[in-house]
Amino acid sequence: MPSLAPLQWMARYGRLILIAGLVVGISFPELALLTKSYLAEIMIGLLFFAALRIGPKDALGNLSGIKTTFLVIALYQLILPCIAIVLFSFFGWTGMVPAAIVLMLAASPISGSPNLTIMVGGNPAPSLRLLVLATAALPITVIPVFGLSQLFGSPEAVFYAALKLLAIIVLSSSAAFLIRATVLKDPEPETLSAMDGVSAFLMAVLVVGLMSAFGPALFQDPIRLLQILAIVICVNIGLQVISLFGMKQFLKSDHRTAFAIGSGNRNMALFLAALPLEVTNPLLLYVACYQIPMYLTPYIMGRLYQRVS
Repeated sequence: MPSLAPLQWMARYGRLILIAGLVVGISFPELALLTKSYLAEIMIGLLFFAALRIGPKDALGNLSGIKTTFLVIALYQLILPCIAIVLFSFFGWTGMVPAAIVLMLAASPISGSPNLTIMVGGNPAPSLRLLVLATAALPITVIPVFGLSQLFGSPEAVFYAALKLLAIIVLSSSAAFLIRATVLKDPEPETLSAMDGVSAFLMAVLVVGLMSAFGPALFQDPIRLLQILAIVICVNIGLQVISLFGMKQFLKSDHRTAFAIGSGNRNMALFLAALPLEVTNPLLLYVACYQIPMYLTPYIMGRLYQRVS
């Protein structure tokens, strides 16, 4: 049997590996464009190993947990983006940045959210449950948001893209759960650590592909880049902090951590595949900048999450 030591090393230094992915994506734009072609396959791998590590029993949870998750989804993907649309309209704020914020708020959590939850010491099971159910609800929640905003065209394309993503999640998770139920019923801690190492590596490769717009902007318009970066950091970290403390009276600490991770780290890349190019091209820089607070979440928020847990 091959040694698991390299994978366990990756798990131990997973936070550094994520930063390395950011640096590579910024420094080598040609490699970022090449990696971008394989984002779907990388996402499938991430989902598979997250489900394999957690197992079906912890992932599915109980009925009360599912009800709470659906309430959180309604808040995150329906109520918050609609409030943002109304506020932006009231203050007359238009352009790429407010459109990107609305799009981000309408999205489900990123596929790597269970892995980020593990890195900050949280329970990944509620995070995986939120990921699956939020993606399943996306074709429904996106319709009123897009109808109210009238910025992104028809929601039909997003509806079918969300169904495709849901199918990927269900199939990859089912395959992982089948393995856990048969050949890997009670994995050793060393095996679980190796799975975390694989996930850290896949997340680092994923971010390389999502940073394709960052490198060119760094040299062509650094002031604008810094402005957008400041905004996305405030939005991402602000949502996590507000969710973490706003849910204190309603949720257990392990759920608060998982749901706070999901509140700020959203899968905007789904919309890039579903919406017209004239809508998504101006958003590519925002999406690239948004990867930075995502992948720095274990560093920026790690101690705070550990105190809560």
